[in-house]
Amino acid sequence: MVTRLTIPTRLVLEVLLADADVELYGLEIAEASGLPSGTLHPILARLEGQGWATSRWEEIDPSAVGRPARRYYRLTATGRREAAHRLAKARPLPRLGGVAVEPGGASS
Repeated sequence: MVTRLTIPTRLVLEVLLADADVELYGLEIAEASGLPSGTLHPILARLEGQGWATSRWEEIDPSAVGRPARRYYRLTATGRREAAHRLAKARPLPRLGGVAVEPGGASS
């Protein structure tokens, strides 16, 4: 199945492509994309299921650092290539104050 490039998916791909060599954890992606966790995580799971992204759990002792382990994500070589290709073909997202706006004026 090919990833459908919804506006939220495009936002996630843009964030992951911005510095494709760096792993990002969910909260970083959520903040950079402006998406809530409930929207973000299904997109990341879909990208991972299609082989466009990989993830790994941080290897820490949560009690020693005082927080839960983070799950880090990055695009695979296939994901980078496909995302760049698909985003290049897609119509640019209108921006309003840093927020993507769908045609017709609804913000994501």
